[in-house]
Amino acid sequence: MSDAVTVPDRNDDAATDDPPPAVSVRGLTKTYGDGDETVRAVDDLSFDVEPGTVVGVLGPNGAGKTTTLKSMLGLVVPTSGSVSIAGVDVHGDPTAAYAHVGAMLEGARNVYWRLTVRENLEFFASLGGRRPADVRERHDELLDQLHLGEKADTPVNDLSRGMKQKVSLACTLARDVDVAFLDEPTLGLDVESAVELRRELRRLAEEDSMTVVLSSHDMDVVQAVCDRVVVMVDGRVAADDTVENLVEAFGTQAYRLTVSGLPSDARDRLDERYDVADWTTVGGQVRFEVTLPDGTAMYDLMDDLRAAGATPDRVEPTALDLEGAFLELVGGER
Repeated sequence: MSDAVTVPDRNDDAATDDPPPAVSVRGLTKTYGDGDETVRAVDDLSFDVEPGTVVGVLGPNGAGKTTTLKSMLGLVVPTSGSVSIAGVDVHGDPTAAYAHVGAMLEGARNVYWRLTVRENLEFFASLGGRRPADVRERHDELLDQLHLGEKADTPVNDLSRGMKQKVSLACTLARDVDVAFLDEPTLGLDVESAVELRRELRRLAEEDSMTVVLSSHDMDVVQAVCDRVVVMVDGRVAADDTVENLVEAFGTQAYRLTVSGLPSDARDRLDERYDVADWTTVGGQVRFEVTLPDGTAMYDLMDDLRAAGATPDRVEPTALDLEGAFLELVGGER
């Protein structure tokens, strides 16, 4: 008698009434070359993206992010494994899958520079089978939300790099898709435009229930926008959790301290033992920032300050960030 356990199909209506994931990756593997020259760019990757969420795919250079994104879009044929979008196999029925998807790949050549902004929107909508007249109201909304209205009839070639990037995003959304893949969406944007883009991505997820798969080296954008982060290292998933949980698990503890009575020679000892920065003197007090590897190190720091005859007057925790957690994760033994 077989000991195998039969697991119900996740898409079996009798087993569950839940809709399928917006994106589902199962056992995705991609190798290049043969024999001793084989390179495994993606190694048995599996994860889901639920509808209406923003998920970041992060990793150091060479981690397999680009291959993974292109495989999810059907641009790269995997060696093994599968990808489905809204329950449709991307490689088995690409036409049906593409009806749900828009993509903005890295670089400014995502749109046609000789066409105007509006002509680009109409062109990319028509590629998805939409008549321009039927989506004009949608396009007007996008132009307004991305502050492109005054440039609607301007050739893209005449726009700044940041404006071109926003046109690329608008074209990705030109036919009102369910899932948007964005690779480095803030590349070339000034601070104000990047903040506007963050706000628009959150609005799309929260108000329009759009699913966004985002890859970026801009950790501020990922931390501000993403509900969840998948971190890849060497083609595999090294972490898959919410931003908050990753920061809490891998982030370092940072504090700003204000102390009285700290002798000048004590600074050298603190610099040797701790990651200290931004020494400033205000009146009779000394202020500095310190990054600690864990919570227990704070007790050691307090002991050292008391031994030096200093009195801690104020201790302020500073915000933990995703960048510190990411570097700890991909660079450390964990």
